[in-house]
Amino acid sequence: MTLNPFVKAGIGLSFALLWSCPTLADITAEKNFGLDVKITGQSEDDRDLGTRSGGDVQGLGLDLRPWVYGERDNWSAFAMGQAVAATDTIETDTLRQSDDGSTVDTAADGRKADKSYLAMREFWVGYSGFTAYPGEQLRLGRQRLRNDDGMWRDSNIEALNWTFDTTLLRANLGMAQRFSEYRTDLTELAPEDKDRTHFYGDVATQWTPGHWVGLRAHHTHDSGSLKNTGESLDGLDKRRTGDLTWLGVEANSDAYNWRNQHTVNYWGSLTWLTGDREKLNSELVGNEQIATGKQSGDVNAWATDLGIRLRLDPQWQVGAAYARGSGGGGSKGSNNYEQTGLESNRSSFTGTRSRVHRFGEAFRGELGNLQAATLFASWQLRDDYDASVIYHKFWRVNGQQNIGSSGINAVVDDEGVNRPLVNGEKDLGQEMDVVVTKYFKQGLLPASLSQSIDEPSALVRLRAGVFKPGDAYGKEADSYMHRAFVDVIWRF
Repeated sequence: MTLNPFVKAGIGLSFALLWSCPTLADITAEKNFGLDVKITGQSEDDRDLGTRSGGDVQGLGLDLRPWVYGERDNWSAFAMGQAVAATDTIETDTLRQSDDGSTVDTAADGRKADKSYLAMREFWVGYSGFTAYPGEQLRLGRQRLRNDDGMWRDSNIEALNWTFDTTLLRANLGMAQRFSEYRTDLTELAPEDKDRTHFYGDVATQWTPGHWVGLRAHHTHDSGSLKNTGESLDGLDKRRTGDLTWLGVEANSDAYNWRNQHTVNYWGSLTWLTGDREKLNSELVGNEQIATGKQSGDVNAWATDLGIRLRLDPQWQVGAAYARGSGGGGSKGSNNYEQTGLESNRSSFTGTRSRVHRFGEAFRGELGNLQAATLFASWQLRDDYDASVIYHKFWRVNGQQNIGSSGINAVVDDEGVNRPLVNGEKDLGQEMDVVVTKYFKQGLLPASLSQSIDEPSALVRLRAGVFKPGDAYGKEADSYMHRAFVDVIWRF
């Protein structure tokens, strides 16, 4: 098996971070290491809604993640690898968004996922000596960046990140850019990640016990180039560039902390997106996709996410949520909101430890020209079980424009024109999700690893969603599609 240069560099840097630093070379009792074993079964039918061939997945996969962590004085380091073997191309990683098929497919584009692969998930070195607070750290390397709602950042990426986390104040500041996937199968970056640098910062304060308010900012500078008119395109060519800035305000009752005992929990955020975008238009000529020109313009868009959850008793909770990402702005789509590109949209918004996709385990929408209404109920029995039942309803904000990426890959015949959605129809559909987890034991991990490893326990989890498409997917679409996973995780 041939490793690309970035994978080789990641593996080498991982060991270098842990062993070459003088302050870490003599680690003995403080050294921690382990192995995460994850077995995933996936059943999916049909992501294409019956409008094209493929779209079905039936398989079983084994995902091994060895990790090592070292700490001495103010220094720490961490590395996690990954080895996956499966019977089909299944998803063992909840951080990776499913491809909606919106890019041009080519057989040799370096973006074809294999059933089995090797990868480096993280490798970083940290320093905590700038302040006396235990929740402060500067990290350099490929690391997990995450905020509580998962709608701005939740991704493994190369970054310089400073975190300050205390009882009354939380803050993050950093910059990030993806240079490689560090996988043996994905030898090329996704086009949207090429030459794209992220700058971000957020601060939140606990103004009264259990209630937080905060500000967030994120800027992306995309310096890539686009093909000229008349040139052919493949799946590795960029389709857009620009500079975008997100500015947001948020408030919550520590709602994403599943241990809190508030009778009423709430969260709310409002985000403004500004900047400029340049997009490449194309059309299919024969068997080739040909660039037909560029479209540029300013961006002025917004989004909101609101939710409330009521605790009926120590075990049961019910709640409702609403999210909207603006759309419109004529042919240039200047009012179309988009997310930062580092999001997973997964969080524990139902009040349990299990992190659930905010826009459906099957639909997996991105908050762009989309509005979603959500109802849910959850149950939790001590630290042993939890379960959530969630209902979603989805619409387009502007019926003339497409939504952001999603887990659906349908192409419908709209008056003789093939397009992802029927022009003018806003109803995207509805979905019912079920997430059930059984926890077997409590694990003991270093506090510094809380960002890298979601679950402190061995578990068995079912994640399932059934999506019923609406009128926007046309009459040719299937009546239903489903996506279901059974995960078994054990940590040694």
